[in-house]
Amino acid sequence: MGGCCERAGYNRMFGARFSRHLARRYRRRGLDRTATRMVEFLSDHGVAGATVLEIGGGVGAIQLELLRRGAARATNLELADSYDADAAVLAAEAGVADRISRRQVDLARSPEAVEQHDIVVLHRVVCCYPDHEKLLTAAADHAARLLVFSHPPRNPLVRSITAVENLWFRVRGIAFRTYAHDPAAMTAAARRPHLVVTYRHRGMSWHIVGLSSPAA
Repeated sequence: MGGCCERAGYNRMFGARFSRHLARRYRRRGLDRTATRMVEFLSDHGVAGATVLEIGGGVGAIQLELLRRGAARATNLELADSYDADAAVLAAEAGVADRISRRQVDLARSPEAVEQHDIVVLHRVVCCYPDHEKLLTAAADHAARLLVFSHPPRNPLVRSITAVENLWFRVRGIAFRTYAHDPAAMTAAARRPHLVVTYRHRGMSWHIVGLSSPAA
C-alpha cells in the first residue's frame, strides 16, 4: 500500500476474482477464526454507537459483523476499487449499505484525508505494506478508543515463505510484495498514551494485537 507500483501490484494480486472468492466464502462460512477473535475483542470493549475505520477491509466482512453488533457506521480504506462491487452487494444484503462508506486512500501517506474514528481495524494488512511504522502510526493516531491488527509470526518458516513468495512475484513481474515485520516494532508503533496493549493472541498463522484506551 504505497506508491503507484504498489497500487498496480495490489490490483493484480487482489482483483475481481479474489473479491468474488472472499464474498462467497463469507456467505458460506462467515468470518475466519482470526477475524472472529478480533471482533470479539472489540465487542468485549463495547462497539455500540461506535464509528469503525477499517484499513484494507476487502469486501467488508468485519465491518458487517461490527455493524450487526451495534456499531453506528463504518469507513473502509483501500488502494483500489476491486472489492467495491462485492462489498456493496454484501452490505445491501445485510441492510447496512447506508452506514458504510468506501474510499481509496493510503492512510500512511495521507493521514489528514481521514477523520478519527472510535475503532480502527487492520486484518492481514500490515504484512502487505512496506512501511509498517508509518502505517501503524497513522492507524493509532486515528483510533480514539480501540485499535486491533493481525500479522503473521516472524519466525524462520514465515521469513522463508515470504522470501520465496517475493522471488516469485519478481520473476512474474508483479510489483506486490509481502513482509515479515518485527512484531515488537509493530506494537511499539501502535502504542499511544491513550492506547495500551490489552489483548494478544498467537496463532500458528496469525497473531493479533489489541490496544484499548483505559476508559474502553
